[in-house]
Amino acid sequence: MMFTGWAVPVAGQASRGDLAKARGHYNLRQFDDAIAAATAARRTLETADTASIVLARAHLERYRERADPSDLSAARDALGMVRAAGLDDRDRVELLLALGESLFLEDDFGAAAEIFESSLDRAAFLDWEIADAMLDWWASALERKASALAPEARRAAFSRLVERTQAELAVNPGSIAASYWTVVALRGAGEPDRAWDAAVASWVRARLTGERAPTLRADLDRFVLGGLVPDRVRHIALDQRAAAESQLKADWELVKEKWK
Repeated sequence: MMFTGWAVPVAGQASRGDLAKARGHYNLRQFDDAIAAATAARRTLETADTASIVLARAHLERYRERADPSDLSAARDALGMVRAAGLDDRDRVELLLALGESLFLEDDFGAAAEIFESSLDRAAFLDWEIADAMLDWWASALERKASALAPEARRAAFSRLVERTQAELAVNPGSIAASYWTVVALRGAGEPDRAWDAAVASWVRARLTGERAPTLRADLDRFVLGGLVPDRVRHIALDQRAAAESQLKADWELVKEKWK
């Protein structure tokens, strides 16, 4: 049965249009325009809460580009206006992501990691893109937090990260976050040889990420050459270290050449 003749309030149409524009500008990294459109969408009750989340995330991303503290303050203010009870599942996850990002960008890495980790399963239920973003932020926060821990606690934190990223790869082998952070976590857990194997596997498996493969491979290349290779030769006798490092770099270049 079809119902016809129902008029949609002009204000409601306009606010949903502004919200759609805000999301579109955000996805294109046009944060000034996203902020303007989200601010307009907040003026209507129907879209105010979702628009506040988009507004906060746009301010957070603009802070990452410009390092203007006023963006952090504006993001906190926008998040404080959100009435979470009426949010749908996706908006609730995006709210948690924004809250965690806000804490992370204020260097509260432990609290940020707690929020991100508590949201991983909920994000995975929605779709791979937001799940990958949540995993990436959690791993970044955990790495920052672990850097201030004692060696044993640091290794334990990275071991926990290994477990999570490998579980993610088991169900989503195209996860950029899991592919990269597995390598980082294995190194942090004190397993450089496994980290090397994981780096090779992630390089080969990058073809599953489609157009995002160059980004993953660039990150892997920097990490292998700047971190993993020096780690693997650190315990070799000094007079043999340069030769061993050259060999590892040659081995890595061979992997890259064979698996373009």
